[in-house]
Amino acid sequence: MTTVSGEKTACVTGANGYVASLLVKQLLDKGYNVHATVRDPGNQAKVSHLLSLTGSERLKLFRADLTVEGSFDDPINGCHFVFHVASPVIFDSEDPENEIIKPAVQGTLNVLRTCAKTKTVKRVVLTSSTATVRGCREEESGRNLTEDNWSDVEFLLSEKPPFWAYSVSKTLAEKEAWKFAAENRIDLISVVSVLVSGPSLTPEVPQTVILALFLLMTDSEFRRKRQQQMTGSVSLVHVDDVCRAHIFLAEKDSASGRYICSAVDTNVPELAKFLSNRYPQHRVSTDFIDVSSEKVSGEKLIKEGFTFKFGIEEIYDESVEYLMTKGLLPK
Repeated sequence: MTTVSGEKTACVTGANGYVASLLVKQLLDKGYNVHATVRDPGNQAKVSHLLSLTGSERLKLFRADLTVEGSFDDPINGCHFVFHVASPVIFDSEDPENEIIKPAVQGTLNVLRTCAKTKTVKRVVLTSSTATVRGCREEESGRNLTEDNWSDVEFLLSEKPPFWAYSVSKTLAEKEAWKFAAENRIDLISVVSVLVSGPSLTPEVPQTVILALFLLMTDSEFRRKRQQQMTGSVSLVHVDDVCRAHIFLAEKDSASGRYICSAVDTNVPELAKFLSNRYPQHRVSTDFIDVSSEKVSGEKLIKEGFTFKFGIEEIYDESVEYLMTKGLLPK
């Protein structure tokens, strides 16, 4: 087992989720002590995959709720790094303001308030999303998006495009985080991730994996709905690379600001052709017209010294095999 220099402790919020679970595993594999926050530590169905990890003797579960101020005090106490991963991911909410937007913003500020008063915390790494840079009016599309771009919250709230509430929640949460960090001298990094796919440690199948593989799904109604939502550009990253990027940026002294985490940048027509050729048994439709030349770049992260391990072939091969084992794709 590779260990970090000296004993270090990291806190991971929302630790039983898709990205956070693997992040906990990678931290344990590196020799970290890990404080993991979940809403109900006593729910074995929700935490057993964490407790079964190698190195779990260095893992401690804590109860914490995004909407309860002070509930992160105990888990963050004594930590060197804080990875704030927890955020509501509900694509079809009936009350997006209270189920998605408010908890995301309040939770981020609650975590940062604790970090500001905890002397051991050296750096906070926030899990963000390219939903914070992509949400703009059609006349502004076709751009090369970088860390300097931000989604237009006013546009998202008025026009309500697909996934608008999630985009608003992530944009407002990250903007509030940067404001609070500047006012309280917190060393903050944000990982601006694209669509994440790859096998999950969690008992349930993450929605993002299903979304990444929508062209292969046999449910015609599901495929039709997702095709409407996913026209244009598609950017992907393997969950393993996302988690490695979090740890890399936490440990890299020179890291600063936002980092887009994207390994593959394509569009629906190109993706459909790739999937049709690679998995002919699924009979993927290739009858698409590209409506966007929008691109996102992970160049800043690569220039910092990070290397992506997984390309489009590996991302989809592992994701397809994973969904087959879950019975969501035919073998």
